[in-house]
Amino acid sequence: MKTIKGPAVYLAQFIDDEAPFNDIVAMAQWAADLGFKGIQVPIGNPAFIDVALAAESQTYCDDLKGRVEACGVQITELSTHIEGQLVAVHPAFDAMFDGFAAHEVRNNPAARTQWATQQVKLAARASARLGHRAQVTFSGALLWPYLYPWPQRPNGLVEEGFKELARRWRPILDVFSDVGVDCCFEIHPGEDLHDGVTFERFLETLGGHQRAHILYDPSHFVLQQLDYLSFIDIYHERIKMFHVKDAEFNPSGRSGVYGGYQSWLDRPGRFRSLGDGQIDFKAIFSKMAAFDFEGWAVLEWECCLKDSQDGAREGAQFIREHIIRVTDRAFDDFAASGADPGANRRLLGLD
Repeated sequence: MKTIKGPAVYLAQFIDDEAPFNDIVAMAQWAADLGFKGIQVPIGNPAFIDVALAAESQTYCDDLKGRVEACGVQITELSTHIEGQLVAVHPAFDAMFDGFAAHEVRNNPAARTQWATQQVKLAARASARLGHRAQVTFSGALLWPYLYPWPQRPNGLVEEGFKELARRWRPILDVFSDVGVDCCFEIHPGEDLHDGVTFERFLETLGGHQRAHILYDPSHFVLQQLDYLSFIDIYHERIKMFHVKDAEFNPSGRSGVYGGYQSWLDRPGRFRSLGDGQIDFKAIFSKMAAFDFEGWAVLEWECCLKDSQDGAREGAQFIREHIIRVTDRAFDDFAASGADPGANRRLLGLD
């Protein structure tokens, strides 16, 4: 068994134009002061990482690591959530997603896809130079508008959608193979990979690609009413990253899983700061330890009620208290009588 590393914090929800949230070194110090040991870094802000330079320059990566580690934390993984999302965008969402892309590729879906693909590949190479074993991303979505359709989906639509998704991701995943880094898809509503079945379908279409893996975030499963503990039992061999985020689901006679187009505050399913929701993290951390999860426990703060600074401070302590320092011996070793094949056979009445 292995002890999970942590606590770490995903920076995306905290980055801001104001200090200390506008620079990677300042945020590294902020995280260290709160008790975190690692930071997970999105690639989209050059004040945090120049991903193109990091992909090519070991000197740059060594310097970046050194400056962060001097603050008392380390970079745990890189995130390409936004860039991965833009690898596959249904036309219904073109206008909304254009704002996430580089200015020069906006209003040009083909160019945007090419740009996003290149960004994820650059991040894979940067991850390798930083010494990382995994990187997180979104899959994007071509089929999401047809999740619960009326009129009914035509035959073959889902198969064609996954075929195209795999066609776009295969060359990206091959780069991950070349550099020895796992590509972990966050299983997330809004993505074509939003539950176990869709991940399996994607993996099958890819021929079981060795670098296609999972970031596990139980909050998204609570909102879908999926069994988040059984998910670990089924997919633990593919779970290589872990976001620690809480959630609650309180359905009523007026609204349920779909939320009624309400704000986050009023939806039955809501993300909460750690410890304020319904997720059984003791059971999750126990399963992770039992299945030899080797990665980091990374706080992702998203809460419609609590201040982010309070959520971060409390989250660091919450994760620290839930990490199981695994035992190096069996509790009943004191009663061991040694191995004696002859004695064992006699005890079984065989001699």
